[in-house]
Order: sequence, then structure tokens, then C-alpha cells
Amino acid sequence: MNNKEFISELSQRSGYTQENTQNLVRGIIDAFGISFDDGEDVHIGGFGTFELKKRTERVVVNPSTGQRMMVPPKLVLTFRPVASIKEKLKNGGHDDE
Repeated sequence: MNNKEFISELSQRSGYTQENTQNLVRGIIDAFGISFDDGEDVHIGGFGTFELKKRTERVVVNPSTGQRMMVPPKLVLTFRPVASIKEKLKNGGHDDE
């Protein structure tokens, strides 16, 4: 699903116009960005948690040349879904009922 399809589906489900829905989604993404800039995690109840994790510097080896290189530390964004979503995915996307 691309952005246009997502906005269309969300606007149909919510009853808002596509323009209002697009503005809402942009606002949510901007709020996420501000939280990440402040070093905060974002938890969405019933869905999961977006976390910032720091990767330490490490040495990697180029397999074709054998050259060793230092990769600097960096922040990466990770997602941890709630247990119910993990279980649903384990079952091929279907609830186990």
C-alpha cells in the first residue's frame, strides 16, 4: 500500500476528506519526528513502540577486498509490535480463534 492508497482508505474509514486526512497524517508524522529528535520513544497502544537505539561503532570487512573499515556510531529507529500483532503475524495474518 502506498501513501495515496493509505490516505484514500483512511479517509473512507474515518469519513474525513482526503485533504483533511492527509493533513492529519502529516501532523502525526511531524509529531513523531519531534519526539525522535528529543530522543523519546513513541508508544501507540494496541500497536507497538517506535524506539531509538544507539548502535556502537564497529569494524566491518569488505568481503571483496578484505579491507577493514570503522563504521561510526549512529541512532537507528526500531519498531516493537505488541504481542497480539506478533501472534497474528505468526499465524499468517489470521486471528487464532
